Amino acid sequence: MKSFNLSPGITCFLAFFVCATQLSWGNSLDTVEHKYANNNGVKIHYVVTGSGPLVVFIHGFPDYWYTWRDQMSALEDTFTVAAIDQRGYNLSDQPKGVDQYRMPNLVADVAAVIEAEGEPSAIVVGHDWGGAVAWNVAMTRPELVNRLIILNLPHPAGLAREFATNAQQRKNSQYAINFQKPDAHKQLSAEGLSRWVADADAKARYVEAFKRSDFEAMLNYYKANFPRLSATDEVGDQTAQPPTYPPVKSPVLMFHGLDDQALLPGALNGTWEWLEKDLTLVTVPGAGHFVQRDASELVSATMRSWLLQRMEL
Repeated sequence: MKSFNLSPGITCFLAFFVCATQLSWGNSLDTVEHKYANNNGVKIHYVVTGSGPLVVFIHGFPDYWYTWRDQMSALEDTFTVAAIDQRGYNLSDQPKGVDQYRMPNLVADVAAVIEAEGEPSAIVVGHDWGGAVAWNVAMTRPELVNRLIILNLPHPAGLAREFATNAQQRKNSQYAINFQKPDAHKQLSAEGLSRWVADADAKARYVEAFKRSDFEAMLNYYKANFPRLSATDEVGDQTAQPPTYPPVKSPVLMFHGLDDQALLPGALNGTWEWLEKDLTLVTVPGAGHFVQRDASELVSATMRSWLLQRMEL
């Protein structure tokens, strides 16, 4: 893999230079241990395997813990890997009400899993809404995060800027506005939410997991946390002050599938301004929003190498 130093603390790896070597780690997901953490009475289901420093994986929408199967297999020989079902999904509790899905509660869910594993901190990995949660854990509970890995979810400050100034991003975010409408969840089905899953065996698992999930809870993530946008908001209106965020204190590895139509890559610009330590940015041509699946080998191998170098294992 060839790297190019773009500026201090930033490295961008291009997928064009990835070797075609097949990765050889196994898959022991049939033997994962199922556990529950308790956050103020809300039970959070997660699976765990491996041994070593703790890595906590957080999925996005529409997904569940199984999305991380390749990354878990790649790390389990050296790390304890725990993958969460976020509240509302699969085997985790599904509390009613929008307030239950506000970001502080989602952050506390992750904290509960780290505590349940008996660790003071963890490597935190998140995709999509899981990425939003991971950013917020790192910003508001920095003592819990010793390394941060984000997949296809730019920093919240970058997203806020693009929502305010980028007409194409605003257009491509219309789905999120639609999700906030009353009864939007009634338009969802387990089969429809599983359309993005290509593997037939995996898709069957997803359908069953989504049948156990609460569609209204899934959309409460948008109602509780997504920036308030409407058709009458003017792109480029700078009258409102942009939100400010605490700096991220841990090293950060980011992956972004460049074919993602929901979250455009312009939001990545300036990410280093909100970090105190080094940023490694991996852009992946040909991969879409679910980069952990679309470019599984690249993501798994890079994640493992980056962690091993920084953990001195």
